[in-house]
Amino acid sequence: MLLIEARQRSRVAGGELVRLDEQDRAGWDRDLIAEGHALVRERLVAVASGGAAPGRYQLLAAINAVHTDARDARDTDWSQIVQLYDQLYAVEQTPVVALNRAIAVAEVDGPQVALAAIDGLDLAGYHAWHASRADLLRRLGRSDEARAQYDEAIAATANPAEIAYLTRRRNQLSHAPHPNGTV
Repeated sequence: MLLIEARQRSRVAGGELVRLDEQDRAGWDRDLIAEGHALVRERLVAVASGGAAPGRYQLLAAINAVHTDARDARDTDWSQIVQLYDQLYAVEQTPVVALNRAIAVAEVDGPQVALAAIDGLDLAGYHAWHASRADLLRRLGRSDEARAQYDEAIAATANPAEIAYLTRRRNQLSHAPHPNGTV
């Protein structure tokens, strides 16, 4: 919770959700991050000393620790995050955990691999599933499909900050030319 709270001021700007990779990391609370990292390290030492395997919350904290350890989004250790999601999935085999793992996989293995994983999940009513598909489709240059997924994500959430973010992302998509050459 400390690691999530540390990012709170940077999560919304101008009434719009700000993605983790777009957040101003200078606005993160470094004291809370240091405290959160110390707790994660303490738990990992206990596990290494023969303590019980980490549970759901400890693994989520470790994932957040990896994110908050990177001074820049490009420095994120995505392979480590995928490994932590593998451990989390072993503890909690839910489609939402699989979705989050696939998002990390996109950073390691590319959007096509992640899209295949996401498409196999039964989350069609979940706005984050549509938003994730939209982003992967956008990254693959499939703008029309991405636009439709952004529309689905917008329709599936009531959060104004998410709606503003998703609408902006949808509106940034280039329009594919029609067969007759018009846009």
